Amino acid sequence: MSANVWVGSWRPHRPRGPIAALYSSPGPKYGLPTNVGYHLHDPSRGRAPAYSFGVRVGGRQEERSPGPAYLLPPGTTAKGKDGTPAFSIYGRPRDLPPIRTPGPGCYSPERAGRLAFPSAPACSLRSRTRHSASHQTPGPAAYGLPPMLGPHVVGKSSAPNYSIPGRSNVGAFYEDLCKTPGPCSYRVVDADVYKRRAPQYSMLARNALPGDNTTKPGPGAYSPEQQGRQQGLTFGIRHSEYLAPLIVDVPD
Repeated sequence: MSANVWVGSWRPHRPRGPIAALYSSPGPKYGLPTNVGYHLHDPSRGRAPAYSFGVRVGGRQEERSPGPAYLLPPGTTAKGKDGTPAFSIYGRPRDLPPIRTPGPGCYSPERAGRLAFPSAPACSLRSRTRHSASHQTPGPAAYGLPPMLGPHVVGKSSAPNYSIPGRSNVGAFYEDLCKTPGPCSYRVVDADVYKRRAPQYSMLARNALPGDNTTKPGPGAYSPEQQGRQQGLTFGIRHSEYLAPLIVDVPD
């Protein structure tokens, strides 16, 4: 080429920084994070929303219908339903009830009392609610004031206290050091053991005497005043005229 060819204002110069063309190896271009996809995306780049295709639901595969050409409702044409007008008879609807709005004369403001006019607060007594049973607040009787007598007085010094203990058998003048039994430790022996035994008698229960237990009349059961009465007359039995007499002695 001729040296007079114009090549422009560009002249070869040293690059400002390292470029990929200066390296014979692949270089750091493989270490850059990807800008495509969701996994290991470049954090310095914006990431668009990612969508996935779902699997087909199993219920759709179970439906094995032959298609829309079967079991068509009557009156259906190729363009839709038949256009013939059809009428139906419905029942008569009920009339709406009239609006019964009360007038001014239905109100009695003079009976409102404390609801409409200012009045003093009134309190009422009611039964205890069921939530009060869970309250474990102690009452006035649960607290006790400190005693004013004895060595446990709060804020005051007490005089020395003495107590009289009971009599002890250890170390006393009457302590039995020999541990021997006394006269009262032996029981009294019956005299029949070492002397002639006296006769012994026993008392039996009273025996009942034999007698007549039947009920007999007493003096009050008799009426002697009725013994002097005269006997009255009575009518005999009427016999028939045709009755034969009794013959005892029969002649031979």
